[in-house]
Amino acid sequence: MTGKQRMRYMTFSMLYFAQGSILGYFTALNAIYLRSFGISMSQIGIFSAVALMPLILKIFLGMLSDRVNLFGMGYRKPYIIIGLLIQAGGQLVFMLINPSESFVLLTMVAFLSLTGMAMYDTCTDGFALDTTPMEDEGTVQGIMVAGRALGIVLISATVGVLSQLANWDAVFISLAVMTLIPIPMVLILKEPARPPGRTFEWSAFRAFGKRQIVALGLLGILGFIVASGANLLINPFLQETFGISYMMAGFYAAVWGLGVIAGGVTGGKLTDRIGHPRSLRWAIYASLVTVFLIALITNPLLAWPLIFLFGLSYGYFETVYFATSMGKTDMRIAASMFAILMSVANIGSGIGLAGVGFLSDVIGYQWTFILFASLNLLALPLLPLIFGKRSSAQNFP
Repeated sequence: MTGKQRMRYMTFSMLYFAQGSILGYFTALNAIYLRSFGISMSQIGIFSAVALMPLILKIFLGMLSDRVNLFGMGYRKPYIIIGLLIQAGGQLVFMLINPSESFVLLTMVAFLSLTGMAMYDTCTDGFALDTTPMEDEGTVQGIMVAGRALGIVLISATVGVLSQLANWDAVFISLAVMTLIPIPMVLILKEPARPPGRTFEWSAFRAFGKRQIVALGLLGILGFIVASGANLLINPFLQETFGISYMMAGFYAAVWGLGVIAGGVTGGKLTDRIGHPRSLRWAIYASLVTVFLIALITNPLLAWPLIFLFGLSYGYFETVYFATSMGKTDMRIAASMFAILMSVANIGSGIGLAGVGFLSDVIGYQWTFILFASLNLLALPLLPLIFGKRSSAQNFP
């Protein structure tokens, strides 16, 4: 690995670290902050829906990045820097607003802050697509997944301490600082000139009519229904079954995050070595087994290794799915197409998050885990459609 490659990979990792910190706060910890001001859960649900909307709207940010060389400074770098500044500024403004007095304003600031995140996220993906050779796609995606998981782990571990020993202002200042860390690294990177044949063309969107892309999208929906749904259910399951404290729930979440980091790093290298078809099949098997095992937890002690293994399979699946999406992306619309594939995966996450709540009330936690684990079996027939029958057969099991 050359010095330039190492620097580029470190930058990608830190950009995803910044993304992980902000996502970790808004998806898991923001509710605690808002509840401290007496905000109802219904209002928090509306807040979260509006704030996270940029994760879908980033498709249009990808199109902008693919088409417009901003101020002649590049198709990726200026958007990444602007996105980071918007996210950091949003967090500093966030702490100045009283949620109980200006709830709508706070919601708009959160939307703006996460729009900044969506901007640098999709442009980082575009930068990675522009500069990563096919044989390194797994490694790069593994580094990104691990970086994001590290951000989630760090913010999960520190928010409780900061909010209790200092105040919530310290939390938002910390989030802003974490966001700004990658900027000097981005400034150092040199964005390569766009080679012939990679000019934005609307006709490239016809790729979404291809059977392999449709199958890949369906795989993303299924995979993230299972991964996101099972992940959401773990702490409520442990709390209601074994009466664990909120502090212990945070520690379990941190262990899960460490598993994701391990899954990203090892899964990326494994994917580059054994190929995408076989690696994706192994990731599906791993998800099936680890989610099923969660249903068999009989005491809190057993939960530690099984949650780590589930995090490992989660990070592994994310890495190989993202790497496969990189390989199937039309480079004329690199950021746009990758953003759409990621948005499709987010649809799966949304279905999973909604579905586990309903199912767990109806059939209980254990049977919900078992049902979600079995959904992985529906993903296996999609592999020959994505890679072709010959490639899938050659890479069996």
